Amino acid sequence: MITERHDELRPDPSGPVLITGGYGTVGAEIARILAVDTPTLLTGRNPGRGEALAAEVGGEVRAWDLADPSPFRAGVRAVISSVNDPEDRVLAAAAAGGVPYVDITRWTGRLQRAVTVAALLRPAAPVLLSSAWMGGVSSLVAAALAAELGGAEQVEIAVRWDMADRAGADSVEFMDRLGVAFEVVDGGRRRLASPMTESRTVAIGGTPVRVARIDTPEQFTLPLTLGTTTAATRIGFSSPAATRALLALRGTGFFRWAGGERWAPARRALLHSPGDGGTARLRVDVTHRGRTRTATVTDPLGQHHLTAVGAVVGLRRVLGTDGSPAPRGVVFPEQHPDPARAVELLAAHGVALAFDSFDEGGAVGTGRGRAGTQAAA
Repeated sequence: MITERHDELRPDPSGPVLITGGYGTVGAEIARILAVDTPTLLTGRNPGRGEALAAEVGGEVRAWDLADPSPFRAGVRAVISSVNDPEDRVLAAAAAGGVPYVDITRWTGRLQRAVTVAALLRPAAPVLLSSAWMGGVSSLVAAALAAELGGAEQVEIAVRWDMADRAGADSVEFMDRLGVAFEVVDGGRRRLASPMTESRTVAIGGTPVRVARIDTPEQFTLPLTLGTTTAATRIGFSSPAATRALLALRGTGFFRWAGGERWAPARRALLHSPGDGGTARLRVDVTHRGRTRTATVTDPLGQHHLTAVGAVVGLRRVLGTDGSPAPRGVVFPEQHPDPARAVELLAAHGVALAFDSFDEGGAVGTGRGRAGTQAAA
């Protein structure tokens, strides 16, 4: 049984796009991108903090504290949820009201819960659960490569976290999961993996990066949507010392015994950065029938900007304004009917993509294909 909700979101095709967490690190980037042609409604716990941003983007700011039971009501064109929604208030209000919804904030367990909640609510409007790495960018790129290969037996994603980039509190919440084993699909079999294990060195943008496994939603969704028999996401850091420190902490059991709320500030402080510069980089390898296609994604404006771009691409998807019809019901980013087109939208926002291909003998070639028509090397 779903708890009765008193929040009310009404569909208004000429209304603003509601961004929860709208003046946080990622929410502010989303608002700035949309400011070109889309009115926005920014919400959060302390609307005074969002007034300057609202004036900058020509939007409106209102209070909506998801921990406060006071009801929230608005007429909006769509919703982008860029802040944690632990009680599914935003999801429930959007689904019940028939408002298109994009969520970019959930780790795997909460995404699974969201799928259940949405299924029970039977939403008439699209619900895009786009919490794969960087607002669904990793899954979109994997889907584009899979479309070229005709399938995706194996997907390997390697992320380079730039320590100089700006990171909001929600962006480093995966640190809370580093003491919790998670289910993966490996060689067609499900098993438990431990965070920060199975490390390897991967070249990301020409730089070798030591990466280790973390729990991300695409490792759950890609086997279901693309039929992937092995899906793995690993993370490393621009500072080799930071990578070594996290691997060492994991070896001491720190993330197991320091897993409660009391230790949350200490865990997140290891990566939470108020920096003002950094470059987002990730590598996606898709293998099918002995052939591998590799894409390296680079955003010189940083991880928060790449996540915001992923959210905006998701918004275009649920509104049906990206050249493809809007989906129905619950979908994941890799289920885009034309993922190459979606990848081109990334490039339109300054995201660079470089593509390579490998055959069974290990030969490498550089190719563009449709997914790379607007991408920079």
